[in-house]
Amino acid sequence: MGRKVHPKGFRLGVNKTWDGRWYAEGEDYTDRLHEDIEIRDLIRKHSPRAGVSRIEIERFPGKVQLYVHTAKPGVFIGRKGENVKGLRKSLEKLVGMKIDLEIKEVKDPDLDAHLIGQNIADQLKRRISYRRAMGRAVQQAMRAGAQGVKVEISGRLGGSDMARRVWDRDGRVPLHTLRADIDYAVQHAVTPYSVIGVKVWVYKGDILPEKDVESESSGGVYVSE
Repeated sequence: MGRKVHPKGFRLGVNKTWDGRWYAEGEDYTDRLHEDIEIRDLIRKHSPRAGVSRIEIERFPGKVQLYVHTAKPGVFIGRKGENVKGLRKSLEKLVGMKIDLEIKEVKDPDLDAHLIGQNIADQLKRRISYRRAMGRAVQQAMRAGAQGVKVEISGRLGGSDMARRVWDRDGRVPLHTLRADIDYAVQHAVTPYSVIGVKVWVYKGDILPEKDVESESSGGVYVSE
C-alpha cells in the first residue's frame, strides 16, 4: 500500500498535516480549492529564484493567512520588501480579502524533496547529464543528514527515441512504515525533446509518539520531532 499512494497523504494525521487548513461545503469548496492552486502558482511564478518549498494556507473570516517556506528569504522579500509588497497586492486582488504573509526559512535545502527535485529539473533544462544530476543530489542529501534518498527520472532521457525510467537510491526509504518521516515531491523539466518527470523521496528518520511529562496525569500524547 505504501508504494501505491502519495507518501504525504498516506501519513496525514500520523506525522503529516494538511498544507491547506480551512473548511467549506458544496461549490464553496471547489472555488476555494481552485483559488488555493492559483495562489500557489502566483507565488512560485512571482519568485522563481527564491527556492519556495511549501506554501501553507489558512482561511479566516475576511482574512487569508499564508506561510511561505523558502530557502532564500532575502531574495523572496527583495530590497526593502518591494517584492513582498507587490506580491501581497497581487494576492489581495486575486482573493478579494486581506492577506497576511509570513515567511519561514528552510534551514536544510538539501533535505527538502521539493527543492531537490527543482534543482535536478533545472539541471536537466541546462542539458546536464541526468545521471550526474541524480548522483550529486543523492550525495548532498546524505551528507546533510538524510537516512535515505531515492530519485526517479522518467522521459526521453538524453534525447533518446524511447522514454524510459531511471532511478538512484542511497540508504533506506521505508514507504510502508507510517512513523517514518518521508518528504516527497514531483517536478517537471520541460526540455526540447519532451517533458521529463522527477520524483524525490527523502527519509529523515522516525517520528515516535512519546508521553508528555506535563500531561501524564491526563494521559495526553504528543508527537516529538
